[in-house]
Amino acid sequence: MTRYRVLAWDGIPAQVKVYEEGRRAVSAELPAWFVEHIDREAMRRGLYGTDAYLDQWAWSGYEERDGTAEEVVAAVVAELEAEWAEARRRWAAGEDDVSR
Repeated sequence: MTRYRVLAWDGIPAQVKVYEEGRRAVSAELPAWFVEHIDREAMRRGLYGTDAYLDQWAWSGYEERDGTAEEVVAAVVAELEAEWAEARRRWAAGEDDVSR
């Protein structure tokens, strides 16, 4: 089994890190929209550049799935992109509230 976890800012994912036994960790950042969304939300809340902003970053717990590290990181990134597709669509349409 391969383990993975997700780095997120207040629930908005930014990076996936995958651990396969006997290998170095493999990680992938999510597309730029996610970091831009994090920054927009932090600015909207007045947290950008503050300790409170930093406090919002957290790793998820470890989860397991079958596959190589490369397969797992690609699958998790694709799943997160699909999960957030509606929020991205709303943002592109100019809506203010683009939470999931």
